[in-house]
Order: sequence, then C-alpha cells, then structure tokens
Amino acid sequence: MRRMSTPVITETAHGTTRPPRWAVWAAHLTTLVVLPSGLWRIALVLGYPAGYTDEGFTDFESLGAKVWMLTLSVVCELLAFLTIGLVRPWGEVVPRWIPLIGGRVVRPMAAVVPAALGALALTVLWADVARWWTYPHDDMTDTGNLVVGILYLPLLLWGPLLAAVTVSYYRRRASTRSCGIDAE
Repeated sequence: MRRMSTPVITETAHGTTRPPRWAVWAAHLTTLVVLPSGLWRIALVLGYPAGYTDEGFTDFESLGAKVWMLTLSVVCELLAFLTIGLVRPWGEVVPRWIPLIGGRVVRPMAAVVPAALGALALTVLWADVARWWTYPHDDMTDTGNLVVGILYLPLLLWGPLLAAVTVSYYRRRASTRSCGIDAE
C-alpha cells in the first residue's frame, strides 16, 4: 500500500513559507545546465580547438575573442546562480552586508518581473539549439559538431526551469503577503 505524505509548511525566519523541494532542485539545476557550454568555451580560451577545424579555430585565438568567451561563461553562470536566490533567504531579505539596502525586504515583484522576463528571453534565445544539427558548421569537425550540440542542448532547460522557480517564488511570496505576514 502506498503511503501518502502530508506536505509540511514551515515558515522561514522572515515569515514566508519554505519553497517546495522541487523548486530548490530546479533552482540548483539551472547552474548545472549552463555549465557544459561554459566549460567548452573555457577550453577554447585555453587554446584547445574543442571541435573546430584548424581554419575555424583561428577566429578564437585573438585576445578579444578569449575575453568575450570567458566573460560570457562567467556571466551566464552568475545569472544562473541568481535563480537560487528565488529559493533562499537572500531572495527575500537583502543580506545585511550589502551597503545601503542590506536588511531590507525584497519586494516580490522586484524579483519576479526580471526573473520572468529572463525566463522568457532565455526560452526564446535557446529554443533554436534543438535544431543545431540541421545547420551547416563547415568550420567544425563532424565529432566537434556532435559534441558542441550535446554540450549546448541543456541550455534548452534554462528558461523553463527559471520560469518554474519564478512561479513558485511568486506563489509563495504572494500568499504570505495576502496573509499580512510580509510587512514592508
């Protein structure tokens, strides 16, 4: 016989309910779906052709290209990391060590609107990755083309995962505000 578990709703120190376990997992997963493509770009920065032909790799040997790829990898990972704020206390109250605004309650819409717009943008941006193999990549080897497609494929999940965690955050924060718990 299958045993039914009753969900336990507990409050955080700031008076809001804790996020559901699935939302916490989804938030952490966002950092992992960005990682393979970032590591591939870092391999290019370090001088490994990573699937490009000799002629195709020359485009990535300039200092500007290396700075761009490294910056893109770090920024993507940091943006993905922000999703964790939607399931952690620092997404509800600004940490005290931050000058001027530390200790203030985060207005739910100040987190929801950028996160929702980001989820939409990421979903649109990476939707075409699913068709990677239908485009010609003359500057890549056949194996490189396959590997790069596989490394970028997880990015399809970034937008939907962020959207799901954002909806969870909104529901959790909106329900506590309607109860008068989240006084600003």
